[in-house]
Amino acid sequence: MRMATEGDRRISEVVEREQSRLRNFIRRRVPDARDVEDILQDVFCELVEANRLLMPIEHITGWLYRVARNRIIDLFRKKKPESFSESAAADENGELLRLEDLLPSPEAGPEALYARGVLLEEIELALAELPKEQRAVFVEHEIEGRSFKEIAARTGVSVNTLLSRKRYAVLHLRERLQTIYEEFVKT
Repeated sequence: MRMATEGDRRISEVVEREQSRLRNFIRRRVPDARDVEDILQDVFCELVEANRLLMPIEHITGWLYRVARNRIIDLFRKKKPESFSESAAADENGELLRLEDLLPSPEAGPEALYARGVLLEEIELALAELPKEQRAVFVEHEIEGRSFKEIAARTGVSVNTLLSRKRYAVLHLRERLQTIYEEFVKT
């Protein structure tokens, strides 16, 4: 009983000492705050489990960061790549709206037709700003509907490289089109 109390005290000290730095370490690598907290909790749970199993841990700080890195890798392996179309707005019924649904209808009159033209032009300009490789993978995957495996087979570029290029394209387009989206929502 005395050994268990001593172990609990040491774990509490480690958590107190390392929690803030470890959270910052994870936060720099994981964008979602909920995932950060989940990973942090998992790391400390694994520490408690290692203590219960009497596993010797020589360098506790290094061990914690190694476990955190492994949990971060696990998180990104589980998550599928984010699609630009998946980040679309939802209607009042919770159904996702496609790009076409967000654009004004061409039959809604001259003002709507003009707004549609402006929006499509901004999207084209934003796509043109992308590096050639990012634009190509974005267009093939999002607009033409090709899978990453198909693109990889055709181009000889690895799926991971294509995923990375697509991710950077999506991030750029979101940032670039954010002000237009905000103006569009206001009206």
